[in-house]
Amino acid sequence: MRERVNEYDYLKSVFITLMVVFHLAYFGDSHPYAKAIVYTFHMPAFLVLSGFLANVGKDRRSMGRQFLWLFVPYAVMEAAYAAATCVMDVRGGIGELSARSLAVAVLARPVGPYWYLHTLMLCLAAYWLAARITRKSGGVATRMILLGLMLWGLSCGLGLMGMANAMYFLAGAVARQCRASLLSLAPPSWLAVVALALLCADEANLDKSAAGGAAITWLAFSFLLWLYPHIPQKFGRLLLFIGRNTLAVLLFSPIFTMAVKPLIPLFAFDPTAISFAVVATVLTLAGSMAVAGCMDRLGLSRWFCGGRLLDC
Repeated sequence: MRERVNEYDYLKSVFITLMVVFHLAYFGDSHPYAKAIVYTFHMPAFLVLSGFLANVGKDRRSMGRQFLWLFVPYAVMEAAYAAATCVMDVRGGIGELSARSLAVAVLARPVGPYWYLHTLMLCLAAYWLAARITRKSGGVATRMILLGLMLWGLSCGLGLMGMANAMYFLAGAVARQCRASLLSLAPPSWLAVVALALLCADEANLDKSAAGGAAITWLAFSFLLWLYPHIPQKFGRLLLFIGRNTLAVLLFSPIFTMAVKPLIPLFAFDPTAISFAVVATVLTLAGSMAVAGCMDRLGLSRWFCGGRLLDC
């Protein structure tokens, strides 16, 4: 087991919290420009971390078990979310409730935030295969080129994921294979926020597929890493706890982002929707952890994800 690095858990907590905040449709609609900025870097950064932290040195059985216990919770929650979009006011849902539409959503075109797990499983599978094929012959360059070709085939050839998402995962994998540290590749600097402001001022850069979007992602790493030592200790511990449990937040947060919608009229006094976002985000994060904790206590987690959901 790789020793946990607090900076990585901290970064994951920031990115997953931003995901929750801007999946609150009321807040996102109130701040479309901020939403465009956050959507440029938060999940690309998550994919870079995923590629960097991926462990593909496992044997076939261990890797198969990992895929199984990623796929089961993903399939359950994606199917439930897709079905819910048919009966609730959820954007980007499936058009009809049928076995075929649910199967398409789970296997090929996920709806909602679960696309990340779908992309992650595809990237991990390609990464593991590339590592196995080049295990006895071929160096790092051959392995990464083969991985890049596989990801290109899955994205551009089969259309199973976005090419930009695949490339961010590949960037993290390349950094890991070259034995680099993400902390050294994105050195902490307060000046990063100045460069971020300049780039974000031009809407053309607010695209994760563009060079400006990649630069914004890198600068977000740099600024957040500079900010980390300045965070109060108690709040920092909370962030690290969230960072250790991003899977629970990813799996269960859509339940709560939909459940808090009836609270919107209570915050009509605040035209900025910030007060709603703060309360709804706290409820969503706490609710997600509570569901994960209950499943652990009841012994349901081992049937849902093969182990514990909550890392205390």
